[in-house]
Amino acid sequence: MSWRELFATRLGPGALCGIKLGDWLRLLVANRFGVDPPYWMRAAMITGASLQNSLFSWWEHWRYDAAIAATRPDPPLFVLGIWRSGTTHLHNLLARDARFAYPDFFEVFYPHTFVSTRFNRGLLAMFLPEVRPQDNVRMAISEPQEDEFALNCLTQLSWVLHWTLPRRGEFYERYMTFRGCTSDEIGRWQEALRWYVKKLTWHHRKPLVLKSPAHTGRVKLLLEVFPEARFVHIHRNPYHVFQSSVHSARKAIPWWTLQRPDYSGLEEATLRQYEKIYEAYFEERGLIPAGRLHEIRYEDLEADPVGQMQGLYEGLQLGDFDVFEATLRQYLDSIAGYEKNRHRELEPKWKAQVAERWRRSFDEWGYAV
Repeated sequence: MSWRELFATRLGPGALCGIKLGDWLRLLVANRFGVDPPYWMRAAMITGASLQNSLFSWWEHWRYDAAIAATRPDPPLFVLGIWRSGTTHLHNLLARDARFAYPDFFEVFYPHTFVSTRFNRGLLAMFLPEVRPQDNVRMAISEPQEDEFALNCLTQLSWVLHWTLPRRGEFYERYMTFRGCTSDEIGRWQEALRWYVKKLTWHHRKPLVLKSPAHTGRVKLLLEVFPEARFVHIHRNPYHVFQSSVHSARKAIPWWTLQRPDYSGLEEATLRQYEKIYEAYFEERGLIPAGRLHEIRYEDLEADPVGQMQGLYEGLQLGDFDVFEATLRQYLDSIAGYEKNRHRELEPKWKAQVAERWRRSFDEWGYAV
């Protein structure tokens, strides 16, 4: 294990590196200070970081909030799709178009303070492994990242805490779709999203491309905040999604957790979470106005990325694709040697469960059971 991996899995503050002290203490109280001994150093790192975050957050709010409040963002483009369905790849492709902006690694993990603590970018970059723990996707401080991590630090109303505090994992699962949550929770989350989009827009001065797999089950909530938003949904063979999701959870949880993970129910949790998110998506996608939702098949994007991206640009009227094509091809050339994970044959028991419980996805997108 390299020193970067050791830091990430045992010492680093993980998904709570940008939380403020008061929010951190409230989270500890809600979980009865249930941090297991192997992760006491991580908790200490979070505590130390939260003090700095609180200080700089106060300054940043005082200095910039008026300008942020006056910002009128363009409707975002949301990349939807369950984990391991190709959302990161699609997000990375769109991020190469200089006409758009996106939150990078630093901006999602330090949402309160990323303007006034830019001096920390280099320090954080030193501790990042070269690739993600679950696959060979490049990690770098300036790469696109999920806004879910920002909303986690801003609100603590996020599924991310399902991995951070797994003993209350099913409680935090509610925030994947917010079904069953209170109106106060929904309002807090929507206000945080609105503010964060304004802040990013004020900072970058461009329309935003945002990606969070959990947004797939939150279409109604997103439209309430951004009625004119556009959406691109990417789907992949459900069998491959299941295998990759289980593998990814085993690899990524050690980066975030404050409690000893129990992997014995991981397959069932993967099945359940997919069901919840896609039940919401299939019910709510009809709320998206005509011309503002585009569907992409991962396998088609992999086989013909330029053609699929051109179809996306035309379908959602994202601008002149010819302006972007050369840059897109250059980026595709740079990742031509990327190797995907290889998984063993799916066990018959789990293959039968996926086929039965995710049947609508097979039928909806034409995958063979």
